[in-house]
Amino acid sequence: MRGGARIVVIIIAACTALLVLLAAFEAAWIMWYGHPTVRPDISHQPQTIGGGKALTFAVLGDSTAVAQGGVYAEGYAVAAANHLAKTHTITWVNEAVSGARAKDAAGSQANRALPYKPDVVLIVIGANDVTHLTPVPEVRASVASAIGAFQQVNGGVRIVLAGSPDMGSPTRIPQPLRLLAGKRTRSINNALMSLADGRQVVFAPIAAQTGPIFRAHPELFASDHFHPNAAGYKLWIPIINSALDKALQVSP
Repeated sequence: MRGGARIVVIIIAACTALLVLLAAFEAAWIMWYGHPTVRPDISHQPQTIGGGKALTFAVLGDSTAVAQGGVYAEGYAVAAANHLAKTHTITWVNEAVSGARAKDAAGSQANRALPYKPDVVLIVIGANDVTHLTPVPEVRASVASAIGAFQQVNGGVRIVLAGSPDMGSPTRIPQPLRLLAGKRTRSINNALMSLADGRQVVFAPIAAQTGPIFRAHPELFASDHFHPNAAGYKLWIPIINSALDKALQVSP
């Protein structure tokens, strides 16, 4: 019995050592793999473009909404504003901040955008909540709070939620963490999809529609192997613009 107990202790110690080594390796991989990308310093001042019926448009989100890893002028926020400006005079503001989580979008970002009483709001949030292990109910509650705040200042507001991109695709995240990140992406996006009512709140499924492409084509990531590059962001644009069109076509 004493010999058997010693073997069990040795096995447990060996497994623990392997887990520690794996954790150290993955932490080093995340920290050192790839080259950092610059955080774009964008203007948070309103701009007016286009012609036609006036609409006020606000963007809330994280580093993807400022096109980190790509080119801001070619990112989906600018593309969305230009898309709306084809048929409307758009006064728009981008309050997104790199590194933001759902609580930031619902807090400081929403607070800056609410005085504009926007007619259309685009919220792309969730990636940093995936990686920071924010509880899914907390993410949902934050976004629901933001939706409620915008609806309170403008009863006819249309809101597009894009949720998190597929965080199981960036090669900056090693396996098996990438597998877990993909699972958390689905959980968070399912929670956000439950907020969509098909009338004033529309979900844009960027993870479901582009995740498989990013997994198959790692060249769509920037030098940090985490953020999309310009070609990667380009894949999101038609999905978000289509959701904006759907939101505007349905009467409140």
